[in-house]
Amino acid sequence: MRVIAGEARGRRLSVPRGTAVRPSGARWRESAFGILEHRMPLGGARVLDLFAGTGALGIEALSRGAERVVAVERDPRVASVLARNAAACGFEERVEVRVEPVERALDSLAGAGFDLALVDPPYASGALGPTLAALVDRDVIAARGWVLVEHDRRLPPGIPDRLAVVLERRQGDAALILLRPAAAFERGGEEAPGAVA
Repeated sequence: MRVIAGEARGRRLSVPRGTAVRPSGARWRESAFGILEHRMPLGGARVLDLFAGTGALGIEALSRGAERVVAVERDPRVASVLARNAAACGFEERVEVRVEPVERALDSLAGAGFDLALVDPPYASGALGPTLAALVDRDVIAARGWVLVEHDRRLPPGIPDRLAVVLERRQGDAALILLRPAAAFERGGEEAPGAVA
């Protein structure tokens, strides 16, 4: 697995053996960042990578210009691989790795106002809905921020009312959903939510 584009393009990322990590493939990462880069400038962005695994999504964001990533991964073994991947790409000073459950991290990050949250929980965990609710209820995501989700399209994502769907793309059993806080649309001039592609 390699970084697709930007400053660290082509750098190899390690994947831990014998774990339940499901790294986002190159095609999905390319699609995800294509969706993002048409809507938000990644340059200087503060990014939260939840259920971070190998760190592939957060590292891709840094490679494309994000300023800083906070990566949350509860498994210490996987988190150590994530830290090594960041260092291999020259991003060790721009990545904060938190080895703790996502729900605990979100408590401590209340009010942080990240520009972008990347949310890719284990498909069958049931964690997606509560995680999205916590992002908006605790102001972890900025009022005009973005949330990019990968989930199993066969399961309802449980999107809270305070988040609006901007776009959804499906491939096989998976779906990418781009969300924004609903308040971002209240003042007008924003892209209308609800587009499906």
